[in-house]
Amino acid sequence: MNDAVEIKVPDIGDFKEIDVIEVLVKPGDRVEKETSLITVESDKATMEIPSPAAGVVKEMKLKIGDKVSEGTLIMLLEPAGTAAAAAQATAAVPATAPASAAKESGATPNAAPASAAPAGSADMHAEVLVLGAGPGGYTAAFRAADLGKQVVLIERHATLGGVCLNVGCIPSKALLHAAKVVTEAEEIAHAGIAFGKPKIDIDKLRGWKDAVVGRLTKGLVSLAKQRKVSTLQGVGKFETPHLLAVETAEGVKRVSFDACIIAAGSRVARIPGFPYEDARLMDSTGALQLADIPRRLLVIGGGIIGLEMACVYDALGAKVTVVELADGLIPGADRDLIRPVAKRIEKRYEAIYLNTKVVKLEAKPEGLLATFDGAVKPQQQMFNRVLLAAGRRPNGGDIGAERAGVAVDERGFIRVNKQQRTNVAHIYAIGDVCGEPMLAHKATHEAKVAAETIAGHKVAFDAMTIPSVAYTDPEVAWMGLTETEAKKQGVDYDKASFPWAASGRALSIGRDEGMTKLLYDKTTKRILGAGIVGVNAGELIAELVLALEMGADMEDIGLTIHPHPTLSETPFFAAEMALGSITDLYVPKKP
Repeated sequence: MNDAVEIKVPDIGDFKEIDVIEVLVKPGDRVEKETSLITVESDKATMEIPSPAAGVVKEMKLKIGDKVSEGTLIMLLEPAGTAAAAAQATAAVPATAPASAAKESGATPNAAPASAAPAGSADMHAEVLVLGAGPGGYTAAFRAADLGKQVVLIERHATLGGVCLNVGCIPSKALLHAAKVVTEAEEIAHAGIAFGKPKIDIDKLRGWKDAVVGRLTKGLVSLAKQRKVSTLQGVGKFETPHLLAVETAEGVKRVSFDACIIAAGSRVARIPGFPYEDARLMDSTGALQLADIPRRLLVIGGGIIGLEMACVYDALGAKVTVVELADGLIPGADRDLIRPVAKRIEKRYEAIYLNTKVVKLEAKPEGLLATFDGAVKPQQQMFNRVLLAAGRRPNGGDIGAERAGVAVDERGFIRVNKQQRTNVAHIYAIGDVCGEPMLAHKATHEAKVAAETIAGHKVAFDAMTIPSVAYTDPEVAWMGLTETEAKKQGVDYDKASFPWAASGRALSIGRDEGMTKLLYDKTTKRILGAGIVGVNAGELIAELVLALEMGADMEDIGLTIHPHPTLSETPFFAAEMALGSITDLYVPKKP
């Protein structure tokens, strides 16, 4: 212990008594010079404090929540070799330049350089190794390659694209489009145009869906080749902090790396005791295979995935029952946004049971027998197929992360900082595995941050909001603050809603059940959040995401000329409702 060196907080400018928000190392960890030790944050900036020398952490003197100033003792370090002399005094190397105040630059300190990995025991070496080739993984790999890094991309499945492209976002949207064509053909009858009952060729429909997926996966292969990204198919697990073993069809291959980006994604959550060996019990992957159209389908889970697949199978002719444990469908959205969806599907589906769960599922020759429990306890019922859509679980616990020293919580999530760095300085995590929301567009933005940080850029994931979309019929989209959240947080907000029944475009397409809602600050009129329910809500929400990121107020939106007649006018009309200048509706003036 006599050789241990005190590592203290260096000169950090005018910052005093600022909070420690992350402790990035622990006793026993080997650190290199410039490895980040702690992250501190004031009301104006966030910065990481690097080590001035290489060595082994003997004792940490700080914890999350402590306050530090220049000279505060961080830890005791047992120096490596001659590093002792260089670290005798307070760290002479200044902390990385602090980030600008939130939203002024959107950047946080640059990443500490990763130490080079020993390549002797490896079959191949990567400057950047990416584990998982979903939207986050392939984006990270391609961005790192574009920035001059030599990249190896590991994917467990036969094709690139991960869950989203192969068995998630893309095939589901293809089938939802087919479902929309069927339902629109049915519903145009009120306008004097009648079609006969659709003839569904299930094999041809499945083939078309697969062709859409195939076109995109082949495109990823081409993009990887153009960027000289090496791909390796197999299941990857860490062996050391700088070595990954990949179980391939040809045996185990080991890849050493300087930096790694974990993009391992998530998997379907399972309910214990269900007969998973029975093919009639499907997860979302199985449902998208479209083996047949069941006469009766039970969907367990009334969230986004469950309702999207319910829309598909309903349009194709199945009688659909939905069971949801919560007191409403799509629990994350405001209830006024869900009402039009619920009203529509209540007429189409066989049943919707809220505050209800399936406590038993028995495989019988004639089908799957479901036993229910809840506020209104339905009788046992037999279904030809059951779709389990009760959520997803991160894969952080399945990659041998502990052998690399990467901390994984009890749920399987890997905690990261704003640069997507884990507690191990040269290992990053992105996408589903590092936290909610589990959305592809979140993963792709995090991917670029991780790749750019590794390449030495000063960047951070600093999104003000991440939009959510349910591609149901009608679609539901929301971003920023929801009313539910605002009430819980005690936010002093106001709202303006525009009913699509007053939209010429909505009326002309026979879909006037929609609504556009804006939440805004009562004093400044700046936008705080928004929600849209209606046709193409997922396309319309992007304008409001941009408005929030740019700090727009109701005048900014209400004075922007929108094309007429379009559904894109509805945020404009809602802003005019807030300003009291709307002429497309009569709103009595408040006394």
